[in-house]
Amino acid sequence: MADEEEAEETFESTDAGSSHTYPMEGGQIRKGGYIMIKGNPCKVSDVSTSKTGKHGHAKCHFVAIDIFSGKKMEDLVPSSHTTMIPFVKKEELQCMDVDDDGFVTILTASGDTRSDLKLPDVMNPAPPGASELSGKIRTLLKEEKEFFLIVQSACGIEQIMDIKVMTQ
Repeated sequence: MADEEEAEETFESTDAGSSHTYPMEGGQIRKGGYIMIKGNPCKVSDVSTSKTGKHGHAKCHFVAIDIFSGKKMEDLVPSSHTTMIPFVKKEELQCMDVDDDGFVTILTASGDTRSDLKLPDVMNPAPPGASELSGKIRTLLKEEKEFFLIVQSACGIEQIMDIKVMTQ
């Protein structure tokens, strides 16, 4: 009986098997929206549409920036065909600490702590501006300032994108 009282059950939240993307017609996607190009979640920076020709549909030419790597990507999609759109989520999470391996301890909205998020300069490949952002995070922790990390997630990937310092 004593063993049963000491054993604490924990239930981790898991992925319910839902998709990281949803379908949308190419002609419905606008500048500032998101699109999957070659398996990468991207933010659309420019859209141009060609007219229907003798041999087919109107086509949409997308110029987009990969939201994690910052690389410019392009795709050509018939406007009436469906293409995949990523679910993109941004959160502000309070930063508590950074360990020697570059893992950040953050406080979640529910009050729990997590230590599974890496500093941007430790990630492979490192996003643009990663070393400056990581240096800023370490400096703010040394100065014992309170700040939030802006974390973006899509397609099962989470990445620190920016910081927001709390004013006293």
